[in-house]
Amino acid sequence: MMFAVAIIAVLIAAALAVVRAMLGPTAFDRLLAANAIGTSAIVLLALLGFLLGRPEFLDVGITYALLNMIGTLAVLKFFRYGALGSEGPDKEQGL
Repeated sequence: MMFAVAIIAVLIAAALAVVRAMLGPTAFDRLLAANAIGTSAIVLLALLGFLLGRPEFLDVGITYALLNMIGTLAVLKFFRYGALGSEGPDKEQGL
């Protein structure tokens, strides 16, 4: 019963993050909402893995967490420098 309540709470949090992603006035609000959706998915995977007795779901959750973090950093670099291939301001100026 408690796991069902936890799963419902995580799904509600994910739904609220989806609404924030759609309505967010800035791109950073949308990025934060996307990151929250990813975090909710990881928690949901962990809960389902424990509930179903499948510990390999945690491995999938950890992998997804790493991809979520790398994706967030890539989007932030794109917003700051305009290209993912850019080496940053120090390298471009020859410093």
